[in-house]
Amino acid sequence: MGSGAVFVLLTFAASWLVWLVTIGGPFYLLGVYAPAFVALALTAYSGGRAAVSALLHRMAIVSVPARWYLFAVGYFAAIKIGVALLHRVALGTWPAFAPEPWFLMLAGVAISTPFQAGEEIGWRGYLLPRLTMRVGLPVASLIVGVVWACWHLPLFFVAGADTSGQPFAPYLLSVTALSVAMAWLYWRTDGSLLLTMLMHAAVNNLNLVPAPRATATHVFALSASFVAWATAALLWAGAAGFLIAMRLDRRRGEPRPGAPNALP
Repeated sequence: MGSGAVFVLLTFAASWLVWLVTIGGPFYLLGVYAPAFVALALTAYSGGRAAVSALLHRMAIVSVPARWYLFAVGYFAAIKIGVALLHRVALGTWPAFAPEPWFLMLAGVAISTPFQAGEEIGWRGYLLPRLTMRVGLPVASLIVGVVWACWHLPLFFVAGADTSGQPFAPYLLSVTALSVAMAWLYWRTDGSLLLTMLMHAAVNNLNLVPAPRATATHVFALSASFVAWATAALLWAGAAGFLIAMRLDRRRGEPRPGAPNALP
């Protein structure tokens, strides 16, 4: 069994067990941070302190062009603006916008970015490079997306969770497409986990057009709101472009130092 498979099995086991035992309890966050804990433990086991240091160093890669910071913060917001415009054109009305003012949303991005290390060390820092070595970046970004989405599945059954009452299908599609965009960002910034943490925080806090709550008859129903399906569609339009760009750069022979084709 490869290191990637071991990581996935241990992460799912740790997170799901914690969530099942501590539903709504104070130890809930231990499950959220399980991807990082498992990644660091496996890295220490296989490569020792130097490997752990190299992995953590990816959170300190800050010297990247400013356009990638703008991409990290603005990509999901742009997708949601597109969703609002589609809603207006297709249905004749504007969707319900998030009630929070924009400056509070941006403050939320800044505050929550460090906490995204709990996931990003695992998904992009550990799993993505190892899968990329085996199947290439385009396929690896898709696999990480499916794994990442399925890891959240228990939270669809927990009352009060952000995903409670939502259908899983558009969520799976959206998260997989987001994984492609985040893999592209990670690759083009020489493996900066700080930038993927920033983008992860932006996705969580800049949901300008949230999907209506409790629209599904059950978790695996295909019925979902226009906002949910439009979000998935626009994210996949972007993901298609990133996947094509990854393939083109690979054909040109343009591996990037420190990117996912080099293990930490």
